[in-house]
Amino acid sequence: MDADLKKSDKYGWVFLIAGLIGALIVGWIIFPALLYSKKEQPIHFSHAKHGPDSDAGMSCEDCHFFYEDGSFSGIPKIAKCIECHEDAELPLSDSEEEEKLFTDYIVPNKEIPWLVYSRQPECVYFPHMAHVKMADIECNVCHGEMAKQDSMPVYKVNRLTGYSIDIWGRNIAGLKKNTWDRMKMNDCAECHTEHNKENNNACFVCHK
Repeated sequence: MDADLKKSDKYGWVFLIAGLIGALIVGWIIFPALLYSKKEQPIHFSHAKHGPDSDAGMSCEDCHFFYEDGSFSGIPKIAKCIECHEDAELPLSDSEEEEKLFTDYIVPNKEIPWLVYSRQPECVYFPHMAHVKMADIECNVCHGEMAKQDSMPVYKVNRLTGYSIDIWGRNIAGLKKNTWDRMKMNDCAECHTEHNKENNNACFVCHK
């Protein structure tokens, strides 16, 4: 009888461990793979070729600027691209992306359907003016070293919510190493607390 119990306990641990491993594989690998789909940006834009360390020598605000009323322009319109590329003649260079920009968007004056990594839910109000101009926070605090990147990160969208994985964070465990690794509500609250702005953690400040 004791031998049967020991054998039963042995197999019980085997099934427990096997079930745990299976659950981890489903929850950490299979489910995220099914939950998020990958999409390509319409243009493989290089921030490095346009940024402050390039020949173009452009700052973030040259394209992502503020209007006179303080509102933020966000993703640049095709008119901003035309300011530099309108007089270009094909072939622009050996870059297929530049030719695509010219023929598909500049010539027909068509807006580029950019996929926005940092798009927040409609109920969230985030004023760039208050953070960039008033609090003097650098762009890379939230967006990372985007100005140095030669290619756009892979865009992953949640099939259920329609929002980018960059909001939740690319680490499935929700862990982060950098301030720009994710854009969840508690990350905003932590930053406010760190800068002695706890009063800005009230619900009505960010949710309209």
